[in-house]
Amino acid sequence: MTVRVACIGECMLELSGTDTDGMTLSYGGDTLNTAVYLSRLGIATDYVTALGDDPYSDWMVDQWRDEGVGTELVIRAPSRLPGLYAIRTDDRGERQFHYWRDQAPARDLPALPDWPKIAERLCGYDLIYLSGITLSLYTPEQRADLGDVLARARRQGCRIAFDTNFRPRGWPSAETARDAINQILVHCDIALPTLDDDRQVFGDLNAEACAARLLGIGIGEVAVKMDAEGCLISTVEGNFHVITEPRDTPLDTTGAGDSFNAAYIASRLQGASPTIAAQQAHRLAGAVIMHRGAIIPRSSMPADISEDTEHDR
Repeated sequence: MTVRVACIGECMLELSGTDTDGMTLSYGGDTLNTAVYLSRLGIATDYVTALGDDPYSDWMVDQWRDEGVGTELVIRAPSRLPGLYAIRTDDRGERQFHYWRDQAPARDLPALPDWPKIAERLCGYDLIYLSGITLSLYTPEQRADLGDVLARARRQGCRIAFDTNFRPRGWPSAETARDAINQILVHCDIALPTLDDDRQVFGDLNAEACAARLLGIGIGEVAVKMDAEGCLISTVEGNFHVITEPRDTPLDTTGAGDSFNAAYIASRLQGASPTIAAQQAHRLAGAVIMHRGAIIPRSSMPADISEDTEHDR
């Protein structure tokens, strides 16, 4: 039987470059990055968001389809435009981000007329993936509605995977983010936080404290990402530190966590143990950070990354 995953969030148009005369148009979004890598790893994946009815939204949808990502759950809002951000890189390689997204339809997803149909269909998936950035888009009432949808999906056998992915600019305060994230964590089966994010939001001193907090609220499986230090896998069976392979200095860390999450989820859905899944996740993230941009060329995907699904010995 085909395993099906739905990723919920926002993807924006991206302008990048060193000056306004030579900027390149692309797109970006944390959950979309994960959806693309899940699709590349053989998992049937649909993206859940809202776009406009403009040519740029058409272009993004076409690009996602070319990557094998399903777009049937993308709502097209009439007379609306997608969000936009620009990346300016200075002579020292430092990046500055500028956003135009307040009126993007993705921010109204749970309030759009077609949302009830989408919510009903989500209950038929094997796994739903979302992030803290997803939550930052919505009002408290919309987040409550989303929580109800996740609860219904779980009752029908769907698992929920979540990455805190805290970005301060998306929240009024860390306290607001903490409250919103906690309301969703109670519905989750797999947590994929980054230690630096959860340290800012929850004050976790180390990966062990982060994992213990999440296990304590009933999440059965936790993978705490610790950048170059690897990750900590935590389940009821105990804690396991999975190290990364030594690598040269990263070229660009954009998308590292998103790709880690994709490979981890894909490996788990394909039968790998949590520690084997973490090894596969490190392999993909390690390849991603050696390329510019969140989505690397298909030719640069690590070979056989989704095939080593044997369980730990």
